[in-house]
Amino acid sequence: MQEIFYPLIEQLKITSVWEWIAVVFGLIQVLLAWRNKILLYPAGIISTSCSILVLTNVHLFAEAFLNLYYLIMSVYGWWNWKQEGKEIPISKANQKEWLITLVIVIFGWWILYFLLSRFTPSDVPIWDALVSSTAWAGMWLLARRKIENWILLNISNALAVPLQFHKQIPLYAIFTFILFIIAILGFVNWRRLMNVHK
Repeated sequence: MQEIFYPLIEQLKITSVWEWIAVVFGLIQVLLAWRNKILLYPAGIISTSCSILVLTNVHLFAEAFLNLYYLIMSVYGWWNWKQEGKEIPISKANQKEWLITLVIVIFGWWILYFLLSRFTPSDVPIWDALVSSTAWAGMWLLARRKIENWILLNISNALAVPLQFHKQIPLYAIFTFILFIIAILGFVNWRRLMNVHK
């Protein structure tokens, strides 16, 4: 049993302070999102700022760029959740929003793949681009307070865990697996809240 966990423990020992800060505040952010609390956005701003540094350092450029996008969407989401002094309600995405979501995933993936494969030393451009484009779409839905955000974010999480282990950032992989579980709980909680306020 010790042989299984030894490489993980050794990698955790050399984990940077920035990675720890990013993961702790990222976990706080997702727990606040699950509880439907607007304070998820300041926690997200701290987490994404640190993540940009960590991910750039391990050449996961699309995920670093994704965190820059998260940073921008956190500011937008913080503003959007409080329209005219009151919170907008949780709702389902309509056809137009689903179309925008698909455009973000497909074109986001293509653009990121093109940039990663041509202009960076990335050895996983297809994978990195897919993780990021599905997360872009999920974050856009979260900022608009659409329940489907949890589905898109969990597709991204499921793809990201093995990628992060591959890139030897195990704390991020463990964190992303925890996010996967929380996203399931978040979906259930948001659906309950949505039904209560109908």
